[in-house]
Amino acid sequence: MRRALTIVIALSTAAGTWAQEVENLPFHEYDPPSTLVVTEHPLTRAKYPFIDVHNHQFGMPDQDLSQLTAEMDKLNMAVMVNLSGRGFRRVTQTDGSTRFALRDSDYLEGAVANATNNAPGRFIVFTNIDLFGIDEPDWGERTLRQLEADVANGAKGLKIYKNLGLTAKDGAGERIAVNDPRLDPVWAKCGELGIPVLIHTGEPASFWQDKDESNERLLELIERPDRYRDPDIYPSWEEVIGEQHDVFRKHPRTNFINAHLGWMGNDLERLGALMDELPNMYTEIGAVLAELGRQPRFARDWLIRYQDRVMFGKDSWRPDEYHVYFRVLETADDYFDYYRRRHAFWKMYGLDLPDDVLKKLYYKNALRVVPGIDPTLFPDG
Repeated sequence: MRRALTIVIALSTAAGTWAQEVENLPFHEYDPPSTLVVTEHPLTRAKYPFIDVHNHQFGMPDQDLSQLTAEMDKLNMAVMVNLSGRGFRRVTQTDGSTRFALRDSDYLEGAVANATNNAPGRFIVFTNIDLFGIDEPDWGERTLRQLEADVANGAKGLKIYKNLGLTAKDGAGERIAVNDPRLDPVWAKCGELGIPVLIHTGEPASFWQDKDESNERLLELIERPDRYRDPDIYPSWEEVIGEQHDVFRKHPRTNFINAHLGWMGNDLERLGALMDELPNMYTEIGAVLAELGRQPRFARDWLIRYQDRVMFGKDSWRPDEYHVYFRVLETADDYFDYYRRRHAFWKMYGLDLPDDVLKKLYYKNALRVVPGIDPTLFPDG
């Protein structure tokens, strides 16, 4: 130990300023180009037409869809599911605070009409509900009427945002739990109407952990400090996720698409056990590809085992980022970059999924779960 320490001191003295600069280098700036020389198979187009079940297009009623569909064609994206069919608008309340309120039915009707008239078959629209006023006597009845009307006007599913369980509060200022009984009629109505619920609950568990050297999402919390979930303010990750699973158990006749691998992409064995228990729960890979890409052997086996339950999702419209999804899912490449370092402070590896599994992930599973998708857009449709 004494000899090693002497060598370090000697090197530091000899290196002088250089050693100081290295010592003061922020950890997130250390990102040397890899010297690894291997065969690469970058992809810009999916092998099969695919359905993106997790995307957002705001302003769709008035949107020119021609450029968007042209970009979709380049990727081989056959159908995009717009989860923000109702949209939200900022409202200033009497106390001066602001909140996001659901837009009226004309907005959703306009989104469906624009897609139907100007890009037939290419878009599926989900509706949304407003939790504001949940403790008003007629909230439940109003919300169920809205759901029925929205489905009659073309909505094919319901998207629930992450505010439920985290930040949404009722009139008494109490947090609205994901399994709040006032929401039970909503989940049941979706089952009756035959539409799935794509639900985003919670965040990565790392957002609740201490912001220190042991947190693998530390870079993200540095860049986006608002994503930290202070345990003195928020319920625990386990509590929120447990509330979600309780909903799935209570409503077996409703299909739920658990967004972002249920934030269990880092523990696929646990997610698999949940899927074994809950046949009405599906999931998708939006914004969690990095979890799969760092465990290629286990993730490949897992996706083969649960090939009937997982769908393709992305969560944001940045066309070039899809290229990494294709490469992880379709190739056997080694050690390549993810597209956003704060999500993955590590490298990706290809899963080289079998064709029959790829087809299910890309489109077959969504065809079974999401109503209204034209099967003739796909090879065996």
